[in-house]
Amino acid sequence: MSETSPKLRAELEGIPSYKPGRPAAGDGPAAYKLSSNENPYPPLPGVMESVTAAAAALNRYPDMACTGLMDELADRFGVPVGHLATGTGSVGVAQQLLQATCGPGDEVIYAWRSFEAYPIITQISGARSVQVPLTTGEVHDLDAMADAVTDRTRLIFVCNPNNPTGTVVKRAELERFLDRVPKDVLVVLDEAYREFIRDPEVPDGVEIYRERPNVCVLRTFSKAYGLAGLRVGFAIAHEPVAAALRKTAVPFGVSQLAQEAAIASLRAEDALLGRVGSLVCERQRVVESLRAQGWTLPETQANFVWLRLGERTAAFAQLCEEHGAVVRPFAGEGVRVTIGENEANDIFLKAAEHFHKEL
Repeated sequence: MSETSPKLRAELEGIPSYKPGRPAAGDGPAAYKLSSNENPYPPLPGVMESVTAAAAALNRYPDMACTGLMDELADRFGVPVGHLATGTGSVGVAQQLLQATCGPGDEVIYAWRSFEAYPIITQISGARSVQVPLTTGEVHDLDAMADAVTDRTRLIFVCNPNNPTGTVVKRAELERFLDRVPKDVLVVLDEAYREFIRDPEVPDGVEIYRERPNVCVLRTFSKAYGLAGLRVGFAIAHEPVAAALRKTAVPFGVSQLAQEAAIASLRAEDALLGRVGSLVCERQRVVESLRAQGWTLPETQANFVWLRLGERTAAFAQLCEEHGAVVRPFAGEGVRVTIGENEANDIFLKAAEHFHKEL
């Protein structure tokens, strides 16, 4: 038998694997999962009924054009249907963006640390990552990112709020940055956690996109809307970009269950705002408690907090698990902790207090 293997793309060599948040152990002490930025609430009112009804037609393909959802999104955001595209979560749409803009030798700029899928999907596309370190305050260094633009730059990700630090880019600095970026370079405002922002100086990316044809906004139903298990996200962009995204979408990628759940979620905005408001209040309680314990952490506008721990990262994550909460460690850098149920947050805070006293 021949030892020759099928020829595969060289770009796939060395791609880092995406590390999802570990679930809570079923037979161990860890009872709560605070590692994946999931919404601790169940689906919004009306969602289960819509999904149950859609399940009766599982033998049929979904609406590939996502017609109902696209109409609902167009109405909700006041944009033309032609400026919308859907995908399997915002990360799925991000990968479509790279397929539409990049090839071998092209460059993609993003802050680091930021969303860990960026280097993966960039390398898959054959493009080269240009990682620009965060500032000492854990915020995007937009001046350095603008300085990093070359004639090979095709796309720039700005994660706002940033995952995993929770920090934000404010309006004046973002506008100044966009003025410096060439108009033929696509700037992607990744706003997966937009609903949790309370800082009035942070702009809504949809308003920025209206005046700038090279800006694309990513949103998801996985976080605030609590549909992480159904994988549906969308982009708002001007027609050339949105049309390219629809071309690069996986046919029938967004299931009919996901489409119906997203529509029902959009129609339950009052309940959504109440739940998000409760999570933001709980976020504030967690932040204030950590600071009272003596921790220094960046201001977060997302549904998680970030602790820069360096070489103590693994030990802290282990202690949290021993107390009963699984958090998300980034080896040698820090720990991201989702704002979850009150009981889960109390467990995390107890572990954090214990760890800080031992420093």
